[in-house]
Amino acid sequence: DGQLKTGRDVAIAALLGAEEFGFSTAPLIALGCIMMRKCHLNTCPVGIATQDKELRKKFTGKPEYLTNYLFMVALELRQIMSKLGFRNVNEMIGRVDALEFDGNKDHWKAKGIDLKNILTPAKEPKNFLGHYAIHQQDHELDQALDNRLIELAMPAIKNGKNVYEELSIVNTNRVVGGLLSNKIISEKGSEMLDDNLVHFKFSGSAGQSFGAWLAKGITLEVEGDANDYVGKGLSGGKIIIYPYKKSLFKPEDNIIVGNVVLYGATSGSAFFRGQAAERFCVRNSGAKAVIEGVGDHGCEYMTGGRVVVLGPTGRNFAAGMSGGIAYIYDEEKQFPSKCNKEMVYLEKIENENDLIELKDLIEQHAKLTGSSIASRILDNFEVSVQDFVKVMPMDYKKFLNKQDSIVDAA
Repeated sequence: DGQLKTGRDVAIAALLGAEEFGFSTAPLIALGCIMMRKCHLNTCPVGIATQDKELRKKFTGKPEYLTNYLFMVALELRQIMSKLGFRNVNEMIGRVDALEFDGNKDHWKAKGIDLKNILTPAKEPKNFLGHYAIHQQDHELDQALDNRLIELAMPAIKNGKNVYEELSIVNTNRVVGGLLSNKIISEKGSEMLDDNLVHFKFSGSAGQSFGAWLAKGITLEVEGDANDYVGKGLSGGKIIIYPYKKSLFKPEDNIIVGNVVLYGATSGSAFFRGQAAERFCVRNSGAKAVIEGVGDHGCEYMTGGRVVVLGPTGRNFAAGMSGGIAYIYDEEKQFPSKCNKEMVYLEKIENENDLIELKDLIEQHAKLTGSSIASRILDNFEVSVQDFVKVMPMDYKKFLNKQDSIVDAA
């Protein structure tokens, strides 16, 4: 993917070795997108990237438009295949010998390009498995840890009984909680389960996408650490991660979870004793999270929820953030230079509701993870709160002010 728009683009990609092709921009334009580049603001004037009911009425796209576009892409691809002598796409994959560099371009950049290595067919090794996927891939879902979790959780799913179990986990256990969440949705529907009805405590290093799409009613706790994508698409569940209690390092100075944690989370909560890597809470639209430090691009494109960072952030925090609120503990007074202030205000925490909300989240964090930095802040909260910065999206503040004025008028 990445700017594939025509049959010619597909042909070149296939000849270079691609066997799957992703389209995004061109299909959006076929459906009416006019490239206003404001998808994250909920103000799309043609009703595509918005939840505003009035703006959605402006959407004029039809499935037939997209079908017609892709048929034209396929038609152009067939014409190119016919000229090159290929009967099907599989025959094209990796056939770089069918590509030629157009050296006639009279441009200073083109004169310095040498594509010889790219356009030379690779030597086929012994026992070559083929240029394209000809063997079915076994994802070994029958061996997934979730099968055991589903079995253990059945008393809660069927009879509403509390379930608590302690298990070990390793980094090859991926997407733990995903199949369990699917089972709960299938059995119980969108209501899912009562909060904290199912609680699994793990010991070890969780693999990628731990707690992805975690359903309401499930609590996943890890004494150890976790890889990338923890809690992506979090859907009402609760995630708690803290280092081994016998560990000698300071949690607040070390990474406990990887990149892209809580990407696209919609609801639920997460508490991490330690720092996250880059892109924490990107596109979060409703989850609450407490962390003790984040890398670059934290809360990017966030549209809802609450985030508390009890430590340093990387650069470009809050880029494109149009909703929700973040509270940053900034003892060193370095946060303003790391925040992207194009769409947010930086404020002191003075509102009583904000103070109550912030204190409650930190108290939960201290209780669930044993965080020493949370306990230190709570011990002298009236003073510590002066070091917090409230990250408030401009449009969200306007909306809240408008709501307040409507209430006052009533």
